Amino acid sequence: MLTPAPTLDQPSPHAAVNHRPGQTAVGVAVLAVSGLMVWGALHIPADAGYAGVGPNFLPWLVAVALAICGVQLIWQARMTGYQHMPEPSGAAHGDWPALAWVVAGVVANASLITTLGFIFSCSLCFVLAVRGLRQAEGKPHGGLRGAMNDLLIGLAISAPVFWLFTKVLAVNLPALTTTGWL
Repeated sequence: MLTPAPTLDQPSPHAAVNHRPGQTAVGVAVLAVSGLMVWGALHIPADAGYAGVGPNFLPWLVAVALAICGVQLIWQARMTGYQHMPEPSGAAHGDWPALAWVVAGVVANASLITTLGFIFSCSLCFVLAVRGLRQAEGKPHGGLRGAMNDLLIGLAISAPVFWLFTKVLAVNLPALTTTGWL
């Protein structure tokens, strides 16, 4: 069955029905990142290495893939809008105090890693980040007992990672002692 041609009163089937400027902006941003990748790839020497592939091959590949994705995103945003998108979940506004806990954990880790060593600074980061994530979910933080439990879990995660990197892979990570075990 043929569909009637759109009149002045009816939008064409290809009109931007669900168009939102933010959706087009996402595609433009992806194209901009692709342009930056191209600019960077132009400054990498093209000398062919192993198997005829030079060091600039991967940046060019990523830049082309990003450009294709950016064009497709813009086209879709302008034609029909992003379809089949689920409604956003979560709160209407961000939980800034919870974010502050997570940021404090990351900043503490970055600033104390050379003083406390990898294991203890990562464990502190874990404790602060978990508190923020619990707060964002509306769960109680658990007080001192909860913090100690989180510290033990952080130690149980960060110590094996530290030992794997320093003892097995021979990657130097900041340690608290000169023995290389803490």
